[in-house]
Amino acid sequence: MRKTLLLLVPIALLGACTYGITLDDAGKGVRTAWTGDMSSCRDLGKVTVSVMDHVGPVNRNDIKVRDELEVMARNEAAKMHADTIKPLSEPTDGSQPWGAYQCGNAQLAPAHRQASPNQPPPNQGTTPGGFETYPIKGNN
Repeated sequence: MRKTLLLLVPIALLGACTYGITLDDAGKGVRTAWTGDMSSCRDLGKVTVSVMDHVGPVNRNDIKVRDELEVMARNEAAKMHADTIKPLSEPTDGSQPWGAYQCGNAQLAPAHRQASPNQPPPNQGTTPGGFETYPIKGNN
């Protein structure tokens, strides 16, 4: 019984790491621009958010950490009356800076990049705002 309890406690603690990090109602109105030119938007400043990227010696899942950083950035940007965020750099030690912008209905121009043979044509996989979308595991 004692051994089972010792095994379950760390699992329960790891599962509790994401408790409370949810997208609030105001954050739902903030979109994420992963690429693109933000010159048609008003720069409202920078938001830096951080989460735990490891628990003790165990590193947390990188995708989960990135998702939580985006959720927190959207929530914080909404407090600044921003409607769009864009990452300013890659996450480092569980922290990431984001730019907060007010774009309104402005169409964001996609960033210029080299086309690869495996890349879909420009209109496939994008929404009318020019944002690329990717399926998330379990939400097909």
